Amino acid sequence: MIIAIDMGNTNAVIGCMEGEKMVFTSHISTDRSKTVDEYALLFKGILEMHGIDPNALEGGIISSVVPMLRPVLRDAVERLTGKRPLLVGAGVKTGLNIKIDNPAQLGGDLVVAAVGACAKYPRPIVLFDMGTATTVSVIDRSGSYLGGMIIPGLRVAVDALSARASQLPLNISLEAPESLIGANTIDCMRSGAIYGNAAMLDGIIDRVEEELCAPVTAVATGNLISMVLPYCERKIYPEPNLLLHGLRLLYEKNTRKSRHTAGGEGGDDR
Repeated sequence: MIIAIDMGNTNAVIGCMEGEKMVFTSHISTDRSKTVDEYALLFKGILEMHGIDPNALEGGIISSVVPMLRPVLRDAVERLTGKRPLLVGAGVKTGLNIKIDNPAQLGGDLVVAAVGACAKYPRPIVLFDMGTATTVSVIDRSGSYLGGMIIPGLRVAVDALSARASQLPLNISLEAPESLIGANTIDCMRSGAIYGNAAMLDGIIDRVEEELCAPVTAVATGNLISMVLPYCERKIYPEPNLLLHGLRLLYEKNTRKSRHTAGGEGGDDR
């Protein structure tokens, strides 16, 4: 069993996996001020809540888009389990052929999600991750990561609109209104946010298919997908735990290669 942690800008997801089986998942807020000890205690409490002995874990893997938290999380997991976890970053073998201008700039979360999607769905793939930002990743038929888009996230966009328009209310909830055409200010904002994002996803899929001259498989992850996907007209496969599964695959790929190398066997260096 391993522990996998994906730390985003706003929230983090933690999970334990035994092979392909997801033992549990838990969500916490990202806190840049927490120390190694504080994160170790937090992870210890989550594991104990799910009846898991930290000493029983064979290892761990971490992806974080918050650079300052990478060593903090690594040291916290090592302090808790006695084993140094793998950090997604330079030197980690992914199997992806990354074709963007500077592959080193590609966020670890995008790499992990692409690995997870490619293992489960036919290519080419357009992959949405709806969190603080909505990111779009495009993987072609050969498995090459071509690039994508970065779009203001649904919540970020609504909050920015409220902050910049003096007559619009702050902190509205984001459930879809009963009708597409809103009859009051709040319902108009909700309709614009939910149906606008749904139409955006549909439109991006159409345009990526035009660009690639081929039909694509559309996959979505992130904590906001449940709000938007029911209103999309295109078929989009929801994968709320995609990053954890991608982390598991990367852990297995890298630890398996290490074991093979120790035994005198070669491996895939991509």
